[in-house]
Amino acid sequence: MTLSRATVSSTPVVDEIVGHEFEAGIADKLHELRHRHAVEYVHLDATDLDRRRLRVTSDAGRDYAVVLDRHKRLVDGAVLVLGESRAVVVRAGAPRTLRLRASTVPSAMHLGFLAGHLHWKATMTGTTMTVVLEGPESDYRARIAELLDDGTVEHLEE
Repeated sequence: MTLSRATVSSTPVVDEIVGHEFEAGIADKLHELRHRHAVEYVHLDATDLDRRRLRVTSDAGRDYAVVLDRHKRLVDGAVLVLGESRAVVVRAGAPRTLRLRASTVPSAMHLGFLAGHLHWKATMTGTTMTVVLEGPESDYRARIAELLDDGTVEHLEE
């Protein structure tokens, strides 16, 4: 874990970048933690990626103080914390989402079941689902390709 022992008014200090979410070893660990809903995301504006010192709040509501050396740079997918019980990953910009609409209530229930089974972070309003993407959109669409192909679920453009 890269949390420094120092804290700023009980806020954990992150002083290193563990690596990138797609690096061998890190990707496997993140996959395990995602199954336990133990991966937090910090969404930063693109302008904040160049900063070395900032306070951030993860989507789980935890605050962190990021204090990096001059030669370190935040990027989309940077892993700030990687431990046995949780991980913190940087996302550049607003959360990326995938919007889907089911054609019927039964197909909406099927889509909801699949989203839960696949551990997607999703909200559903009526027959429309919004999924927060934690990886490439193509991976999500591939998991429901049959529903998209037969027309029971349609992809809504942003």
